[in-house]
Amino acid sequence: MGNFKGHALPGSFFLLFGLWWSVKYPLKYACRKNKNACYLGSRAGFQRLEFVEGIIKAVFALIGMVAEQFVPDGPHLKLYNYEEQHWDHLMNWQHATMYLFYGISGLVDIVAHGTNTLPLAMDRMMLSVAVFIEGFLFCYHLHGRAMLDVHVHQLLLFAVFGAAVCVFLEVFFRGSIVLEMLRTSLCILQGSWFWQIGFVLYPPNGSPEWNQTDHTNMMFLTMCYCWHYAFAFLIIAVNYTIVSW
Repeated sequence: MGNFKGHALPGSFFLLFGLWWSVKYPLKYACRKNKNACYLGSRAGFQRLEFVEGIIKAVFALIGMVAEQFVPDGPHLKLYNYEEQHWDHLMNWQHATMYLFYGISGLVDIVAHGTNTLPLAMDRMMLSVAVFIEGFLFCYHLHGRAMLDVHVHQLLLFAVFGAAVCVFLEVFFRGSIVLEMLRTSLCILQGSWFWQIGFVLYPPNGSPEWNQTDHTNMMFLTMCYCWHYAFAFLIIAVNYTIVSW
């Protein structure tokens, strides 16, 4: 959806997962160090969490796909307009495709942690693919857009591809608290930046519009992006401290 809600929705999903991971992984790390003091210290306990997480991820993805298709101005599953001879609502279709791969990632989580059918590493592998697909789609999502519009989405790509690489490394270094915290920080950054993009491109409640061609706006938003990342680290530090207390 090319509007404020269309950016707030994925932003909320990424923020929720990032905030959850900022508690989950420090807790997991603390439990590994002191198994007797933690009910979830067993492998089975955290596998149950991963299973539930997969269900939530799949449900979020389904909500996203349905929202992209069936909003009032959405494509309603119509990909090509034969009457006017052009593709129909490709922006919505790209967003729905992004959600599709996150949904597949959720299903892989469910199978990998609910059965013995798949190796556990497949959950990280599929999540890495889903995040990469998100970035890949956004690379070809910006043609003909205003300068500021392109810039804020390009900034998002740093977080997306950074997260894709991070999750891919987790396939081989599973349980690395450093990689898990890095992924968490980039997920929170994605979530907060999606919201920021919504406020910049589609100001709600009659707020003044941003000048799309002003270079100083680009400079400010680049700096603002760094502030978002600093805030992500602050959240992680606070949650890590509380969990480890």
